[in-house]
Amino acid sequence: MRALIVVSHPEPGSLTHGVARRVGQGIASAGHGFEVADLAAERFDPRFTVADLAVHRTQASPPPDVLGEQARIDRHQALVLVYPVYWWSMPGLMKGWIDRVFSNGWAFDFSSQGGLVKKLRHLQVHLLGVAGADAPTYARHGYADAMKTQIDHGIFDYCGARVLSSTLLADSEVQDPAAHLETAQAIGRTLFPISAEREAAMAE
Repeated sequence: MRALIVVSHPEPGSLTHGVARRVGQGIASAGHGFEVADLAAERFDPRFTVADLAVHRTQASPPPDVLGEQARIDRHQALVLVYPVYWWSMPGLMKGWIDRVFSNGWAFDFSSQGGLVKKLRHLQVHLLGVAGADAPTYARHGYADAMKTQIDHGIFDYCGARVLSSTLLADSEVQDPAAHLETAQAIGRTLFPISAEREAAMAE
């Protein structure tokens, strides 16, 4: 099985990128494959324009960059979003990627006549937010529930995708990053069942 790890951070040496790499290492250690989509390095354009609105209204086909991202997701069984928490949400680059890529006609079908058809029921989703504030601060302000409402339900449930885990790596600016990196690798290791090939190798 394969997972697409989508990461949004402008610095390749950031903790966010380190978390994404460790998720990939965990996936590989269980005998599965992964691909990393580095939105900043790939210069994905997050701007939702009039052309994207025409796609939403089913008046036009998605542009090549959106079709490429949709095809990339389709090659994978799981989607892992790794991002720093900016102003209690995900970065604009990642939100714009979702705005444009999860379009009407691919992620869902909606019309006033036919209602809503969710088209991503096959997709497993995992969320890893790298947060600067400590866990009690997020708990006090109800951030976990807010994240589930906005992202788990508002984005992925609307498309039928299943969010299997939402992890907040809190206190990231002062805590030793080793603990967060270990958590990321453990998440990757348990993303899919251990492959038969890896099980056989471990038994030797």
